[in-house]
Amino acid sequence: MTVQTERPPSGPTEILKGAGSEPADPGRKPRRAGSLTPYLLLLPPVAAVLVFLGWPLVKNVLISFQNLNMRQLIQHLTEWNGTDNYGDVLSSEEFWNVTGRSIAFTAANVVLIMVIGTLVGLLLVRLGKRMRVVLMIGLVLAWAMPVVAATTVYQWLFAQRFGVVNWVLDALGFHSMADYNWTGSQLSTFFVIMVLIVWQSIPFVALNLYAASTTIPKELYEAAALDGAGAWKSFTQVTLPFLKPFLFATTFLEIIWVFKAFVQVYAINAGGPDRLTEILPVYAYIEGMGNQHFGMGSAISVLTILILLLLTAYYLRIVLKQEEDER
Repeated sequence: MTVQTERPPSGPTEILKGAGSEPADPGRKPRRAGSLTPYLLLLPPVAAVLVFLGWPLVKNVLISFQNLNMRQLIQHLTEWNGTDNYGDVLSSEEFWNVTGRSIAFTAANVVLIMVIGTLVGLLLVRLGKRMRVVLMIGLVLAWAMPVVAATTVYQWLFAQRFGVVNWVLDALGFHSMADYNWTGSQLSTFFVIMVLIVWQSIPFVALNLYAASTTIPKELYEAAALDGAGAWKSFTQVTLPFLKPFLFATTFLEIIWVFKAFVQVYAINAGGPDRLTEILPVYAYIEGMGNQHFGMGSAISVLTILILLLLTAYYLRIVLKQEEDER
């Protein structure tokens, strides 16, 4: 007589249950179903970056080691010349003049942008709701205007014969400015470009700092007021410490944005007069596309990227050192 101690599974459901109830191998880690999901979601943007940014960058580096002009392009020739392009660029006095001009141009713009943008951001905190909304709408509209459209507007504003700026100055009594050519000298051309870039950049800084200011607890200001702190002391002891991380991050982004401001400089006067307002991106374009020295232009653009990386690395080093000193 046979005694059955366990009833065999009678259907597929019970078979699956029985299979799932088997003890797992202690040496085998369980695999999570969603462990690959983050990587799959990151795959499309990473692929897009590699295709649209990575490959052009690699191609640009390869061209910088070639002697490439219209003859090579028409005949489909590849003439490698090693580091001759880099040697010619680095030994050129014009390149170093443009580099120094680009650094000074970037520094002046970033200082103005951060100072005025911070003041506007603090003003947003103090304004009433209606005025704050009006000012924020104006900032967003200025920020959202396309660069080429904004540059065209400024060309009209500072036009020599029919510009609004010259008309206003003449009406105010500065009659010598009635027919002033704003793009006729280096300083006046840079003035117009800087006004344009600062105007375009202030909204980003102001809105960022306003958003950061809303996270500061009001109790800290009340405690500072009880201690007898005035407006300036409250700013330096309460507001500024909270805004420092946002100021550092925003300054970092503005350095990158201003340093590569090609459209504004080229559209205003194409680096003129006499190529005295060229910065590195414009210099690379004119040497590469304008003079058809494509290898030389690629070498200048690669050096521009390296200089920008060195500037940002130096800035980040200063920021990290300040944070360590505060700790």
